[in-house]
Amino acid sequence: MPRSEKELEGITLLGNQNTQYNYSYDPEILEVFDNRHIDNDYWVKFNCPEFTSLCPITGQPDFATIYISYIPNIKMVESKSLKLYLLSFRNHGGFHEDVVNVIMKDLTKLMEPRYIEVWGKFLPRGGISIDPYCNYGKEDTKFEQLAWHRMQQHDLHSMDKIDNR
Repeated sequence: MPRSEKELEGITLLGNQNTQYNYSYDPEILEVFDNRHIDNDYWVKFNCPEFTSLCPITGQPDFATIYISYIPNIKMVESKSLKLYLLSFRNHGGFHEDVVNVIMKDLTKLMEPRYIEVWGKFLPRGGISIDPYCNYGKEDTKFEQLAWHRMQQHDLHSMDKIDNR
């Protein structure tokens, strides 16, 4: 079923042939649309295998696959704006742990999801890889409990399932 003009208000990047690429951190580029299935709990997953940011000390590039999974509430992130947002980290200096937390907090502020998690699988540098994980569940709901459960169980059985190295 096609979306109405009202549903598409605020969506300016999708279908725009004159996309401007910003290589400096810019959360303002993110856009949302209404969740048509607010009565359902369901997962939305994004995988970004070509993520780059910069080491804040050396300025050298860091490469990662960023996994974003969320259970939407009222608003959902528009995928082209998410792609451009993730691209905006290209010249951003941030430690791996900071980067995944910033992404999660920006998306949480934008969408107010029921649940969200962000996992960065960074390529090794100096013989060490760093794979930070963070999550959030809406307070005082079953999703807050889900967040704690997934934090406790994180990475216990996935060593052979998700590996970008």
